[in-house]
Amino acid sequence: MDTSQTEQKPGIMGWIDRRFPFSSMMREHLTEYYAPKNFNFWYFFGSLLILVLVIQIITGIFLTMHYQPNAKLAFWSVNQGIMNDVSGGWFIRYMHVLGASSFFVLVYFHMFRGMMYGSYKKPRELLWLVGMLLYVALCAEAFFGYLLPWGQMSFWGSNVVISLFGAIPVVGQSIAQWIRGDFVVGSPTLDRFFALHVIAVPLVLVILVFVHILALHQVGSNNPDGIEIKEHKNADGIPLDGIPFHPYYTVKDILGVAVFLAIYMGLIFFKPSGWGIVLDKLNYVPANALKTPPDIHPLWFLTPYYAILRAWPSKILGVASLAAVYILMFLIPWLDRSPVKSVRFRGVFVRINILVLSFSFILLGYLGLQPATNTYVLLGYRFTEIFFSTFWLMVYMNRVRSHMATVIWWIVMTGLFVAIDAWMVSVRAHSWGQLLESLWLPIGYVTIILGGAWLKPSLVADKAVPERVQA
Repeated sequence: MDTSQTEQKPGIMGWIDRRFPFSSMMREHLTEYYAPKNFNFWYFFGSLLILVLVIQIITGIFLTMHYQPNAKLAFWSVNQGIMNDVSGGWFIRYMHVLGASSFFVLVYFHMFRGMMYGSYKKPRELLWLVGMLLYVALCAEAFFGYLLPWGQMSFWGSNVVISLFGAIPVVGQSIAQWIRGDFVVGSPTLDRFFALHVIAVPLVLVILVFVHILALHQVGSNNPDGIEIKEHKNADGIPLDGIPFHPYYTVKDILGVAVFLAIYMGLIFFKPSGWGIVLDKLNYVPANALKTPPDIHPLWFLTPYYAILRAWPSKILGVASLAAVYILMFLIPWLDRSPVKSVRFRGVFVRINILVLSFSFILLGYLGLQPATNTYVLLGYRFTEIFFSTFWLMVYMNRVRSHMATVIWWIVMTGLFVAIDAWMVSVRAHSWGQLLESLWLPIGYVTIILGGAWLKPSLVADKAVPERVQA
């Protein structure tokens, strides 16, 4: 910051700038931060996430004023005290509940955009890692908050998730007991989850958001063409393909905010339960440790992981699969090593693989909401295989490989599917007849990608990337 200019600046802003770098901070991160000129619809979601974070913090503060973190009073404080006795309490609660779901919808769109345009590639690997830490913290925040209404579904859903830690060899039961604060889920658990949900995790989220924005502004925003605008500057050091974030994108973001708030308020006033998905009807029943619901599932945005968990007959394998999902998502910058960022210039099968990864995750979420019948569990198992296959194929499609290498990849992957099926039969999770009816799903997808790459390598090969951003 230029001290001499700051000292000469008159008025209240000059007084502030002499004590705090407000003006220079605004210039660096807003008015003189140059963003690519070709942002599209997919770039609305970052600013919307900040808006929802603010909404969640403000509504959470008001809810905390009236909530009772006690097993005897929690359900009453939410469903009677906040909903009926507090003026406007119902509105604040629905804002918070639907805000949580909105947060995950926006995060998933934000991550999908990052996958499409290669926002995890050099020099943005650290940006992706911080974003993934944000996602993990958000999942933890949602899980801790789910128990607080103390309804039947939140009580038993939390029981199921906490019991997963018990599957960890040697130390699992001790960890589960430490999380509960007791041998069973009760008031100590509620106290701990309330403290984590209201204080600890939100603090981590705010810090990570701050770091995420700093990391973004350090390397610059990516764009739909995947071209680094900082590599082409004029004599004044201004990117030729960039425009100031303010006022051009702040004005544009106002449109996104208006559309989002219209949908958000519409749901609050007309469908606050989200068709029974956002607010499960069983959560309007007080928690009862002596009565297990016929179907237990977590919040909708965590049901893909629940479908993966129950796809395996062994709890330890289910927990290992959940850990593998997060690890693979952290490793995406190193799994996809192609120098080409945007899907606009990637092979057709690379685009298909991203779509299949997203579709299988969405379908697993749907399957996780369904009863644990043999059909839904079997489909969850198959789409779990497809979901993990997309990461393996991501490595394959880094470059065009020889015909022999492609055949070896196909043999290894299909052999792995058959070997896992044989193990499933050996532990009597499914019969060969049931498995053979659906084995074509993972093998068919792998065969289409690898067979297509073997017959026509151009379907996998990258295209030439333009030197400058395409307007």
